[in-house]
Amino acid sequence: MRRIIVVGCQGSGKTSLSRNLGQKLALPVVHLDVLYWRPGWKPSDKPNFRARVTEAIAGDAWVVDGSFSGLAFDLTLARADTLVVIDRPRWLCQWRILLRSAFDRHKARPDLPEGCPEQFDWKLMREAWRYDTERAPVIEAERMQYGADVPVVRLRRDRDIQGFLDSLHGT
Repeated sequence: MRRIIVVGCQGSGKTSLSRNLGQKLALPVVHLDVLYWRPGWKPSDKPNFRARVTEAIAGDAWVVDGSFSGLAFDLTLARADTLVVIDRPRWLCQWRILLRSAFDRHKARPDLPEGCPEQFDWKLMREAWRYDTERAPVIEAERMQYGADVPVVRLRRDRDIQGFLDSLHGT
């Protein structure tokens, strides 16, 4: 595994797993949120975002945190050798979003761009609640279209994630 994409609902643990994979395998981690969001939580325009993603995944090895299906998943999946899907219960994702919006407000996070502090967001909560019915099917359809041959690892519980990490051998 040298080109890994980690996808899942907001609050599922994508960033933590991506960071741990990067450390364990000595791979750079590409946080798509950093490439997409501009200061003040302003979205990038699609061409510039796709150009930044293309540049970020130009190397031979990386871990991508997120999918941005409909915007850049086709780019990352076309180059990936592994797709990791974190499939957590929505109540857990909601809880984690609430916790980080309450306690991480003033902390710098490597997965958030400059000028985009952690904050509570009802839209994010709604998207997380509807992830299984609205986003996951879109991600799966794009996976079949752009990377049906890319092996998929599905993880549901903390012990699944830890077992997956323990099974890997660093470079």
